[in-house]
Amino acid sequence: MTTHFPSSRAAIIGGGPAGLMAAETLAEAGVAVTLFERMPSLGRKFLMAGRGGLNLTHSEPLPRFLARYGAAAEWLAPHIAAFPPEALRAWCAGLGQETFIGSSGRVFPVAMKASPLLRAWLRRLQGLGVSIVTRASWAGWDEAGRLRFADGRVFAADATVLALGGASWPRLGSNGAWTALLPDVEIAKLRPANCGFTVGWSARFAEKFAGTPVKRVTLTCAGVTVPGELMITSDGIEGGAVYAISALAREAIARDGAAELRLDLRPELTAAQLAQRLAGGGSESLSTRLRKQAGLSPVAIGLVQEARHAGAAADLPALIKALPLRLLAPSGLARAISTAGGIRLAELDDALMLRRHPGLFAAGEMLDWEAPTGGYLLQACLATGRAAGQGALAWLRQHGQAV
Repeated sequence: MTTHFPSSRAAIIGGGPAGLMAAETLAEAGVAVTLFERMPSLGRKFLMAGRGGLNLTHSEPLPRFLARYGAAAEWLAPHIAAFPPEALRAWCAGLGQETFIGSSGRVFPVAMKASPLLRAWLRRLQGLGVSIVTRASWAGWDEAGRLRFADGRVFAADATVLALGGASWPRLGSNGAWTALLPDVEIAKLRPANCGFTVGWSARFAEKFAGTPVKRVTLTCAGVTVPGELMITSDGIEGGAVYAISALAREAIARDGAAELRLDLRPELTAAQLAQRLAGGGSESLSTRLRKQAGLSPVAIGLVQEARHAGAAADLPALIKALPLRLLAPSGLARAISTAGGIRLAELDDALMLRRHPGLFAAGEMLDWEAPTGGYLLQACLATGRAAGQGALAWLRQHGQAV
């Protein structure tokens, strides 16, 4: 026997940050909102992001901030300008979660966790009357145009906001299965973003150094150089500096079959200074010279030896300053921090409504944009969630359905 949810004006599909912000926006305006989430609880990826200190946004000037979104910057600009980093910080304070600016310019909650913020947010939504239904897997629409769920239940909504996420970390809820439910909507292929890459280490190097960080280096890919650190994995590299060039490397691999990365193991020294330091050493082994004269860590020495065994140039100073790494493939979506691709922007109007589906809006990582880590991902998810909620509200009012 088919069961039905109680009637409501707006439905939100997806319980991540974008969906929660859309629900709050609509509920604050007095619209009855029901939020559906296929997992047993809300905000699972949000909580995962907060394990190492929740990076909410960034404090840099807005023009520079917007430039981080690359090709999507112009399209995202009005939505982020309407809910900029300062507004996000004020919103957090309104939930009792004060924030601070770290030395890198990144913004974090004082609690350095996602769980207190999420709990306060859910209390606010509950106070606004938002109904939350978990273990509800959206399966499209029935013949009457009602939302249909995998367990046979249906729900009639006057407006719907889709906030189903991308496809990274699928075990936390977002698996990209929604793409099959929108066959008439043009969707850019979902690809890993802010991800690691396969390098193809020798068995000896991988066994010895997997899980070891390489600190205080610079990476150069496609003419872009970024400072930071990376982590050696069993089959490649990952980490903050890698994520910063991941879009460039991913596109180079798609175009050329591989991406060439250059790693400067001693960015504070010139090649001439390294040559002077390495001039001595006498009968010492290469490892000893690299450790004593060049000041390299064991993993950096291993990288030099790995490159030499692969046939890299024998000039040590040049190798230390521009060690070649050939990136073979991006890591899979299961380990990527975020997702590139999604609903093409041409499919949406300025209010984030799908042009072919009146009353249906989309937000967050479902949309075709990407950004580096540093607070840009969460900022855009919240801003587009708010924009989609406002778009749905305007649509309801236009059709005489909003309270």
